[in-house]
Amino acid sequence: MSASAGPHGPLVLAVNPGAGSTKLGLFRGGGLVREEKVLHPEAMARPAARIWDELPGRVAAAEDFLARAGVRAGDLAAVAGRGGLLPPLAAGAYLVDDALVAELERAAHGEHASNLGAPMARALAAPHGCPALVVDPVSVDELAPVARVTGLAGVERTSFAHALNLRAVARRHAASAGRPLEALALVLAHLGTGISLCALAGGRMVDVVNPRDEGPFSGDRAGGVPATALVDLCFAPGADARTVKRRLFGDGGLYAHLGTRDVREALARAGRGDARAALLVDAMCYQAAKAVAAMAVALDGRVDAIVLTGGLAHLAPVVEGVRRRVAWIAPVEVHPGEDELRALAEGALRVLSGEEPARPYAPLAPDR
Repeated sequence: MSASAGPHGPLVLAVNPGAGSTKLGLFRGGGLVREEKVLHPEAMARPAARIWDELPGRVAAAEDFLARAGVRAGDLAAVAGRGGLLPPLAAGAYLVDDALVAELERAAHGEHASNLGAPMARALAAPHGCPALVVDPVSVDELAPVARVTGLAGVERTSFAHALNLRAVARRHAASAGRPLEALALVLAHLGTGISLCALAGGRMVDVVNPRDEGPFSGDRAGGVPATALVDLCFAPGADARTVKRRLFGDGGLYAHLGTRDVREALARAGRGDARAALLVDAMCYQAAKAVAAMAVALDGRVDAIVLTGGLAHLAPVVEGVRRRVAWIAPVEVHPGEDELRALAEGALRVLSGEEPARPYAPLAPDR
């Protein structure tokens, strides 16, 4: 038996780069062996002109993690990295190749630390001769044709969501229910820094709520806003594309109203009698609940379960603020947190076991 297979299953490294840190996890046969959040203080103190410039330092930090864990060349069976901002793709696992890495380096779809997941995976996999993969990136696009249409010719709704966590939680729900994922109709809501949702039918994300364009506001994202007011904002004195986008995505949401992005802080203020904070948290939950109901429509109202996940699902007032408004639709389950390292490792293990293929990188055609 090879070292990578080991006595208890294959050894997989999961890599999730974020702003100023990289989360790393070693998994043996699905069980967590070692996990660490490696900080990159130099990146925070002196941000690189481009996130890509941080790649060598982050790879070196991950190599140090592997060395301290006693991992030697040839031990890893696969390395799975966060997908990054890519063009529309089918769901699944993708082999990291030159074209995928070049797409992320161009950053045509945006600069984000997760763009380093694929090149880090490839660099870290090389000494082990094992596949480097990305799993269910945020651009997974399985929208039904009817879900793409808008009332403005030439403008379509786009699929952008926390697909990695949403799909992983859907699989866990299916396993606990003892039913195939493809047999279930689920509404899944990721409640985090951004709030994204999907309607899952036949194993496919047939509609989503894209947190970059629409849906509930969150800690620092504006969500959907009135179109005429947005047009006025775009043409206000001193406005440009960068500043308007920043107001919508980074300086919006709770931050725009309360000066904090932290929902826990907003809840604490509400608990101290701050009526404005209480209203805003309730409004966020109200909007999330409306989005859940909208996704139920995408399933023709036949919903097996509503599943709440993400970091905010740890907060009982947030969960209850959504649950009490949607429990009439279907049973509500809560899977708090966003265990993306485990989701990445599980995706790699599905490839290694032959449960699903490792796809070549192939963006979907514009007409799908």
